[in-house]
Amino acid sequence: MTTYYTRIESPIESLLLASDGESLTSLFMMTQRHGPYFSETWKLDDNAKPFAEARKQLAAYFAGELAEFDLPMKMIGTEFQKTVWRELLNIPFGVTISYGELANRVGNSNASRAVGAANGRNPISIIVPCHRVIGANGKLTGYGGGMERKEWLLAHESKNK
Repeated sequence: MTTYYTRIESPIESLLLASDGESLTSLFMMTQRHGPYFSETWKLDDNAKPFAEARKQLAAYFAGELAEFDLPMKMIGTEFQKTVWRELLNIPFGVTISYGELANRVGNSNASRAVGAANGRNPISIIVPCHRVIGANGKLTGYGGGMERKEWLLAHESKNK
C-alpha cells in the first residue's frame, strides 16, 4: 500500500496530511509530539484523494465557516485507541469535556490515563478533535501539538460557535 502526503499551511503552522489514496490516514502539525510519522517510502502527491477536499474543509474551518468535517478517514491504531478517537468525533464544535468524561463515554470510568494516552496518539489532529479534551478542573492540559495551538484552536472554536 502506498502512502501519499501533502503539506498545507494553516494559521497555527504547516500541516502534514497523509492518505492511502482513498482516505485520510493522518494530519500532523510539523512540531507535534507523537508524529509526524513520515517515511522515506511515502510519495508526495498533492492531488491524491482526499487532499483537495481536506484542503477545502480545513480552509473553511480556519475561516470560521465550518464546524464539522466530512472526510473519509482511516484511523490506524489499537481497538481501544480507535474507540477513543471515534468518541472524540462526538464532542461538538466549541465544546470541551474532561478526560474523565471521555473515559465514561468509552465505558470505563477508571481509564482516564489510558484515554489521555490514546488522545495524545490521535493520528488525525484537528479533524478528530483531541484538542477539545481538558482537565477535570477545567484547565488546559497537555497537547501533542503544543499548548499554544490547543489554546488557539479552542479560542477559534469558541468565537465561531
